[in-house]
Amino acid sequence: MNHPPSAHLWPDNVRNDEGTWSMAGLTFAELAERFDTPSFLLDVAALRRRARRYREVFQGAFEAAGAHVQVYYASKAFSSTAVLRWVHAEGLRVDVASHGELLTAVRAGVPGPDIGLHGNNKSDAEIALALDHGIGRIIVDSLPEIDQVAELARIRGVRAPVLVRVTTGVHAGGHDFIATAHEDQKFGLSLASGAAAQALELIEANPHLELRGLHSHIGSQILDPEGFAAAAGALFTLRADLAADGGPVLPEVDLGGGLGIAYLPGDQEPNLEHIAARVADAVLAASEKDQLPLPELSFEPGRAVIGPAMCTLYRVGTVKPVALDDGGQRLYVSVDGGMSDNLRTALYGAAYHADLVSRHSTAEPLAARVVGMHCESGDVVVRDVRLPADITAGDLLAVPATGAYGRSMASNYNLVARPPVVAVADGGAREIVRRESIEDVLALDVG
Repeated sequence: MNHPPSAHLWPDNVRNDEGTWSMAGLTFAELAERFDTPSFLLDVAALRRRARRYREVFQGAFEAAGAHVQVYYASKAFSSTAVLRWVHAEGLRVDVASHGELLTAVRAGVPGPDIGLHGNNKSDAEIALALDHGIGRIIVDSLPEIDQVAELARIRGVRAPVLVRVTTGVHAGGHDFIATAHEDQKFGLSLASGAAAQALELIEANPHLELRGLHSHIGSQILDPEGFAAAAGALFTLRADLAADGGPVLPEVDLGGGLGIAYLPGDQEPNLEHIAARVADAVLAASEKDQLPLPELSFEPGRAVIGPAMCTLYRVGTVKPVALDDGGQRLYVSVDGGMSDNLRTALYGAAYHADLVSRHSTAEPLAARVVGMHCESGDVVVRDVRLPADITAGDLLAVPATGAYGRSMASNYNLVARPPVVAVADGGAREIVRRESIEDVLALDVG
């Protein structure tokens, strides 16, 4: 068996044997027969390897300086009890951004100290559950939230450990929708306006809050480490200013994450060792300048852990040749899913790849567009790809790099049931998130 074309896009254990593709010893045709389509297929060994690698690389980059580093898995990319157990077993902590994500982490057995709670509009129920579970950190996102967290902590007779999310003005990423550190957006407390400094003062003065440190998140799908280096400089300057004004030396700094992945054959995976080393250099330089002890550092790689470990398997339905204005032709290949299981293409033009995975074809590759079955002209899964001219109904297509935000952003648009997530390992497979039935969907309609 051979690695597939553009092997870097696919989970580790995907193979292509003369057109018959498989994952961890099971062919895609077998998986389609057993679990139906569309289905998200998760390569468990690939997920665990990526989680372990991110932890080891970041810890290794700071080891020489004696800095302690934690790496957090982003629940928002994809969350299930099985996945959170696996990544936690590989040494990752877990960040959550909703009551449901927090409850999933609790049910997965992740200890409170290993969980961080994000969110720009946290509910009392979320904060209460976090405090009752002994959460390690609540990332404060606004001035009103300070009083909210303090009151719930007072009622419980505890001190809530908090970090302040700082809007540094440094932003990076592939689209404005996912750049999160410029001033005109909903997240964080501005460094430039003084709101971040005000938050630090208020928290330090509150007996029900324990000020643990600073947090920054500059965006997503980031491929260049310079944004992290700039954000680190801004956070360390704020930390030094607080100490110089008689405040505490904050013991933690979280530089966020949002590292990118490869989506297209021409893309390259970011050089993780280079990114970690560059950020380590920036942190050490800032620390030497401030002459303060290094804090405990943390990072949140985001999609980079889960994204490439999963792919989506579809069955082809209608194939329609469409004439183009330039005299050419494009095949519109309809599959049995669409924007209900991969919203990113419609939401902000994200680019994906697809391959025929159920048979070998010698037909000429043609320009194609993989579209969904929804009543929406923007229902596109893969905007531009070349597929065999003889692709036909019943063929299986797979789209790589869908582990992040595919299932987590899935919807019931057109009252379509959401796909399952199937974990594949060592020649075995099982649903870790079951397929919804139409009865599940309609059960919410109480008439």
